[in-house]
Amino acid sequence: MSGDADGSGASSAIEVVIADDHPLVLQGLRAVVSGTDDIRIVGEAADGAAAIEVVLEREPDVAIVDLDMPEVHGVEVTRRITEALPSTTVIVLTMFDDDDTVLAALRAGASGYLLKGTNGANILSAIRSAAAGTAVLDPGLLGGLAGRASQAPATAHQPFPELTVRERDILAHIANGLTNAEIGDRLHLSSKTIANNVSTILTKLRVTQRGQAIVLAREAGLGTKPQQTS
Repeated sequence: MSGDADGSGASSAIEVVIADDHPLVLQGLRAVVSGTDDIRIVGEAADGAAAIEVVLEREPDVAIVDLDMPEVHGVEVTRRITEALPSTTVIVLTMFDDDDTVLAALRAGASGYLLKGTNGANILSAIRSAAAGTAVLDPGLLGGLAGRASQAPATAHQPFPELTVRERDILAHIANGLTNAEIGDRLHLSSKTIANNVSTILTKLRVTQRGQAIVLAREAGLGTKPQQTS
C-alpha cells in the first residue's frame, strides 16, 4: 500500500513490486522507475514463489509479473496475488503474445498486459493507469482478441441481461480498451459517473478486475466494432 514505509516522505508514491527471472529485465525496470517521483519499487523477485511472498509481505499498489518464471508460472502468480490482495493490481510484462496466454492472464486477474520491448514511457503509463484502476493492454493485442471474439458463435439472447442498456454500452467501450475519461467523452458523462457504472458492472459480472470484464465482454462479442457516440 502507498505509504512512507522507508521514511523517504514519498507517501503518495505508487508502490511497485517487480518479478522477473532475467536480471537485465529487473535492471531495466529499475532504470525506468528511477527517473520518476511518483513511482517507487518496494520489492523484487526472481521466481514465481518469491514473487508471491514479496507481494504478500509488501502489499504494493502494482505488481509487474513475468509469465515464464521458475517455481510458479506467472498466470498462477497473478491468480494468487489477486485473490489474496484485491487492492494490488497486476501487470503482466512478457514476450508471449498469443491469444490463449493473454486470456489466461486476464482471467487470472491481470489488469494489464504488456509485451517486452515496449518503451519505458508505456511502462510508466501502464503503472499509473493500473494504480488508478484502468486496465492496460498492449495495442498490438487488441486486434487479436477482437478477431477471436468475432469468431464466437452468435447467440439469440442479449448478452449480460443483468446489465442496463447504459452499462452494456459502457462495457462495450471497456472491451475496446477505452479509459473512463474516454468513455465519458463518448457518452457525454462525467468520469465519476463512468467510474460508478464500472464498479456496478464488475459487481454484476462477479469479477474484481477490469481485465476480467474485458475477457467476458470480448467472448460475448462486445467491443468488436467501434461504438457510436450518443
